[in-house]
This record gives sequence, structure tokens and C-alpha cells, in this order.
Amino acid sequence: MDYAAPDGFINRQPEEYFALSSGWLGSEKGFQLPSDRGRASWATQKAGGLVSTGFEERSDRPKPMERPVPTEAASNAAWGSDAIAAVLRQLDIPYVALNPGASYRGLHDSLVNFLGNERPQMLLCLHEESAVAIAHGWAKVTERPMAAIVHSNVGLMHATMAIFNAWCDRAPLLLLGATGPVDATKRRPWIDWIHTARDQGALIRHYTKWDDQPASVGAAQEALLRANLIAQTAPRGPVYVNLDASLQEESIAEMPRPPEMERYLPAEPPLPAGSVIDAAAEILVQAKRPVIMVGRVSRDTAAWQRRIELAEALGARVVTTLLTAAGFPTDHPLHAAPPGMFLPPAGMEVVASADAILSLDWVDLAGALRSAFGGKPISAKVVQVSVDQYIHNGWSMDHQGLPPVDLHLLAEPDAAVPPLLAAVRSLRPTPPPMPSRGSRQGPPPLATLESAEAIEVPMIATALAAALGEADAAIVRLPLSWAGHLRDFRHPLDYLGCDGGGGVGAGPGNAVGAALALRGSGRLPIAIIGDGDFLMGNTALWTAAHYGIPVLIVVANNRSFFNDELHQERVARVRSRPVANRWIGQAIREPEIDIAAMARAQGCVGIGPVGDPTRLVAALAEGITAVRSGKPCVVDVLVAMGYDPAAAAGMQRTVKS
Repeated sequence: MDYAAPDGFINRQPEEYFALSSGWLGSEKGFQLPSDRGRASWATQKAGGLVSTGFEERSDRPKPMERPVPTEAASNAAWGSDAIAAVLRQLDIPYVALNPGASYRGLHDSLVNFLGNERPQMLLCLHEESAVAIAHGWAKVTERPMAAIVHSNVGLMHATMAIFNAWCDRAPLLLLGATGPVDATKRRPWIDWIHTARDQGALIRHYTKWDDQPASVGAAQEALLRANLIAQTAPRGPVYVNLDASLQEESIAEMPRPPEMERYLPAEPPLPAGSVIDAAAEILVQAKRPVIMVGRVSRDTAAWQRRIELAEALGARVVTTLLTAAGFPTDHPLHAAPPGMFLPPAGMEVVASADAILSLDWVDLAGALRSAFGGKPISAKVVQVSVDQYIHNGWSMDHQGLPPVDLHLLAEPDAAVPPLLAAVRSLRPTPPPMPSRGSRQGPPPLATLESAEAIEVPMIATALAAALGEADAAIVRLPLSWAGHLRDFRHPLDYLGCDGGGGVGAGPGNAVGAALALRGSGRLPIAIIGDGDFLMGNTALWTAAHYGIPVLIVVANNRSFFNDELHQERVARVRSRPVANRWIGQAIREPEIDIAAMARAQGCVGIGPVGDPTRLVAALAEGITAVRSGKPCVVDVLVAMGYDPAAAAGMQRTVKS
């Protein structure tokens, strides 16, 4: 079949592959960012209602760079990789983050010369771990997969930590790779041999949902369709499709007929059985001290509102966590304790006093219950809402402990909450009175910066609030030293959670990916990360600078891998050895690293180091101005060593003597 090649590119295929529908992702309805962008209180949100259909259509994209030169004459040739690239467009994959490699040179050519480097647009990265971390950050905002491509076995090995982070974070991600040629007679001497693996997917099979190495063009197209479905079906996660180099470079007589995409859409989330909903509602309504533990939930504003209504209908106290994105307004009267990486003492007290607990996919429910009840029998009735067990395997222990559960609703929280709310209201039409709000701890007052001798991490919260004013922000990441009372979250995009797998170095890439997804949303993307996290992953900043992705990264720089200093202190105390030696092999000093200079070297705005507390507000305001002008910016803040006491206690596990 012979088709006209639009815009001079070698597009020899049915026009359905290139039909550009409205919206920057080309989907029929597009994405919508949550409609309520203000930092209104929970009461205002409740009165006004939060109705959203997902993410808002936007026309802005990264800077129009790397536009290929059009082909002067249409070519009659078609290649295996052309058919593969065409399906990526059909899947509405907007971007593909990559570090180039010869194993997928065929696909690379198709993305550039067949699709014109548009939908998907390439995002060049300096390291495979950054490529995957950027795709992960994108998914944190959109809850949709972006693609990343890594080169053969060596690129895949570089990317493994970032893949594991996405796995633990239950983030959808489409990972493409290549190997071979599988046919040994087609391999170049030496290099193709060391870059070919018999079962390359085995490298990451324990922490991906599915992988495939298709042996034909048709099988490759089907593999991409299946991968997309699996990645977006809860529990979500990364998938991997490995493409034989020779398959990509195979000449084909004509392009295959495009798939009917409406027949390959992810299924709607299943609803829990009515009898189970009724039983859960009965447990919760009969309870005198119900508690809701909000874990993995969506960014949807309507679902956010339903969680508020359920808590109010029950009069239930609510606890949240910094391990996952914002799931409930932290300034609501029913929110019981500041969120943390570990359940803080106030949260443990609330959970321990409960006679009924509703877990909305809480990460490590068993560990939280053990901490709260202190080894005593768990007297509360426990209702678990989660499908996470579908993804558990025997290799990774990310499934955490096995919690004692009285009733399990095998559904996603967003699917279970509306019918549960209806059942609760039928049993209790009149909600209990709202509790009075006691005094709440917040960040230090602004005047503290005038008298302090050194910057402590809580002061970053103070200065950031002053520099932002009423502007909307999305906090992409927070460091281990952060305390949950330092900033309230009033919207699903106010905070996007941690890296998932505890892999140091994900922060910069996650920040860039989230910032890409937030472009045009009116929200300022801000990541507050440690210096160790920055130093391991900072080359992701070049991608932000190159493509004009504005993001503010504030580095809480204590010049140490301080988390491990605490561990060394604990071991030294148990063994009656000098605590003063805890810094050896941990401190990042002599010489100290100029983090702002590293940012400037990659084309970003670099501010600092800032060690004077009186300069902190001005430095952050300067950074915010740079980001608003479309630039990525790093502010290096020299902070005193120290963690929030609850976080420090949680990280120092018991050492046997």
C-alpha cells in the first residue's frame, strides 16, 4: 500500500497512525490536571466540591529542539522498527526518555525519521537510571506510563535501581530495550557478543510485572499493546519489552494494519462484592474509635473528596504517610498526626486506641500495626482495601509483613470508597460531630531566621512558605530529615511521595519527570532532597536544561550520608565504642562539593551555597523566579545535621548485642 508521506518524513503507512487528535497526548479526552489548584482549606474544598476527570489538556511542550530534517523524497521502504514506533504513537506515549545505544539504532531511526521525533518526543538523558527515573516522575503525576529505552544488557544494568523504585512505588512505566542480533551469524565481532543476552529480561524479572522478547514484527506490536495494559492494571508497575536488533532492522513489504486501539484499553477497576462492602460498613459504623490509614491512592480530586466524606461520615481519625503521595488534607480536623516516613508517636497512639481500622492500601500495614500496638495483641478489627497481593513474589520483600486482617476488600481504594461511603450513610444518615481542632505544630516562625546561627531543615519550610506566598506548588520529593508538620497538603498534587524503593539518586530524575508532567498546570514543581541523593542523580538536570523543563530543586546539604551516621552511632553505643567516629566513611567534606556549580555546568541556574539563615528566603525567592521564567534551578542550602526525632527513631533498627 502506498500512502503520502506528511511533512516530508518517511511515513509509509495508513493515516490512522498519524491522526493527531486534540490534546497534547492525542487522546480523545486528553488529560486534565485536577481542577482545584488553590491552597484553600479543607472546608472551602468541601463547600465548593472537587470534581475532575483527570488531567487537563495542555499545548505546551518542551522547547522545540532536535527537529529532524525532513526527507526530500518519500521512500517505499518500510522497516520492522517503523511498525514498532507506530504503535508507540497509537498508545499515546508522549515522550520517550533514553540514553542512546546501537542495539536499538533501528528504533531510534524510526522515532526520528519515521515519526519526526514527535509523539513520542525523545528526551535525551545522560544515564539510563535518569531516563527511568524521569519516566517514573511523570507517572507520579499523570498515573499513566511514559516510555524509557535502555541499551542492551549494559544499559539495563545501569537502569535497575530506578526500575526497582518504580516497582516498589507501583508506578506504571513502559521500558523498552534491545539485544542481539539474536541470530549469531548477524553479530559484529566482539561488541555484539558481549551486548547479547539469552534471557535479558531475567535481569529485572523479579521487579517488573511482565517482560517479553518478541520474535516478529507482529509479535512486537502485540507485546507493546499487552505491556501497556499490564502496566496500567492495578497493582501498576514497570513492564519490559526487549527488541531483537535484527528484528528492528528487518525490511518489511508493507506496514501492518494499525490496531483498533479501542479494543486494547485497560479494564475498569473491579468493584468489591456488595456483601463485603456491607460487612465493612457494619464494622466501621459500630466502632467507637474508627481510624482510616490512607496509603496508595490516586491523584484524582473527586476520589480525594470521597475520602474526606467517608472520614466525616464515620467520624474517623485519619493518618497518612510520607511514603506515598498526599491522600487526605493534613489540616482537616480529623487528620490525627503529622505524616512521616514511619508512623510517628502521635500516629501510633491513635492507631493503638482504635477499635476498627480501615487501611486504604497502607504501605507495610503489618509493620505499622506492630509499632502501634507494641507487640501486644491487635484488638481492633482491621479492614484492608488493596489488590497489592496480586504483585507479590518470592524474590523481593517489598510486600512487607503479613497483616492480620478481619475483612479484605480486594479492590483499589478509589473503587471501594464510593460504595463503602454509600453503605455507611445508609446505616448512619447523620454523621457524628466534627472534633474541635487543638493546637498544631508548624514550621518555625519567620523571625527564627533572623536569630539562628545555622540553617536547620525546618527553616527551609519556613523560608519556602515565605517565598511562595499563596502560589501553588507540588512537592515532588522530601528528604529523610523532613518532619511531617512542616507543610500541610491540601490537594492530591501537593505532595507526590517518595522514590518507592529507597534508592538514593532518584530525586533529580523524579523531579524532572514530574515537572515535565506539571508544565502548564499552574503548579510550581519543587523537590527538596539530600546532597547524597543529588550527587548520585544530578545529571538528570542536563535533560531539564536542554528541553527547558522548569523545576526547583532545593538541596538540604548536610555534607554527609547522615542516615548511616545514625546507624554507626547506634552500633557504637551497643558495642561500647566511640560514637565520635561515626562520621568516618560518611562525611562528604574536604573538599566540599560545589553543588550550585554542578547545576550551572549543566545549563541550570545554580544558587548557593547558602549557609546564612538571613539569606534563605531571598535565595529561594530567586530560585522561584528562575523557575517561573522557564528555567531549572538548584539552590544549595547548607544545613545542620539532624533528623526529625520520629524519623531518626524509625531508621535506627535494633542491633543485637
